[in-house]
Amino acid sequence: MRVLFYLGDKPWSGTARATLAAARGLAARGHQVTVACCEGARLEQLSRDAGVETVTIDSSLSTAGGAWDLRKVFQDRFIEVAVVSNERDHLVVGSAMRFAERGGVLRRVPAFANLAVQRAGKLALKLASAGLVVSTPRELTEVGGVGWPIPATVAPIGVNVDSYDSVEAATRLDLSAPPEGLLIACSYDPSGRYRMATVFRTLALMAQRNANMRVLVFGEGSADDDLRMHAAALGVGSLIGFLGPRDDELTIMRAAHAGWIVSSGDSGAFACLDFMALRVPVIAERTTLTQHFVAHAITGLLLAAGDSSLTASAVAAFFSDDAKRVAMGNAGRTRVQREFTETAMVDGFETAVNEAGDRTKWVKV
Repeated sequence: MRVLFYLGDKPWSGTARATLAAARGLAARGHQVTVACCEGARLEQLSRDAGVETVTIDSSLSTAGGAWDLRKVFQDRFIEVAVVSNERDHLVVGSAMRFAERGGVLRRVPAFANLAVQRAGKLALKLASAGLVVSTPRELTEVGGVGWPIPATVAPIGVNVDSYDSVEAATRLDLSAPPEGLLIACSYDPSGRYRMATVFRTLALMAQRNANMRVLVFGEGSADDDLRMHAAALGVGSLIGFLGPRDDELTIMRAAHAGWIVSSGDSGAFACLDFMALRVPVIAERTTLTQHFVAHAITGLLLAAGDSSLTASAVAAFFSDDAKRVAMGNAGRTRVQREFTETAMVDGFETAVNEAGDRTKWVKV
């Protein structure tokens, strides 16, 4: 099958990572895969490094302009199926398919994200045949419940645990952390701003008994000044390093005693799996996403939202038992290896791609 993965967002994210993993996996199985992404994006470099054919796009163009440029890719490579991850990209790709008079579109919904069809999405559905890709059977049921008009397939997010064995921990010196004391790595994206406030308030309650504690916040938006000011206002600014997006996130995670996750969607899903694959126990607010990946009191600690004093008490107890944390880390590794494999994710994408490639279902021009 000739498949195009299209991503119009330039920042590196869990969605970009899922795109890369699926593209690389399908290419390894003999599909002719092309990744279309923004010039200079991290996805562009990683896709090329993986040996996947990569073309660049200009996301600043209007929908019509982007579609007109993209039609050449469809015509030159005889693309049969395109995979997108948001409504705007769906409209761009659907329009390009209309120009090229060929193909079907798969819209992948980020993990546990709300699915809403706005005007652009409704128009995109009329331009080219479409299918839906979700991450869990639960989401498949929810899609059916809202009457989504196109067929859906499950492609569960997963990772290859063996790839984590070579990851070495960053040194405390490199991380500007005290030589002793608790080290917490925190996965952040802009959707986690309110959950980050819970982290700050919890640290404020724990700080007196953990003077050498250090929290390292990484991910898109984690170096924003608003976060720094909020932490400073609560008196915990000196305990926190705001690192921003990093290429070496796994080395930071490996060095930590625990991983605190405030990100959501694909970024939150991969953060859960990364920490667990690295044998690092997880702390997170209890949500549908974290409950899916993290087994409470077995691979990590899931917290009720809202009460900082109860959260601080639970987190303090969590860090007081080193043996239990090690056991949770080991259990997390086993859980990922057994239940969240990259092979299963690629299987799901391959099923969806093969179904979407059925020419009898393509919209006629």
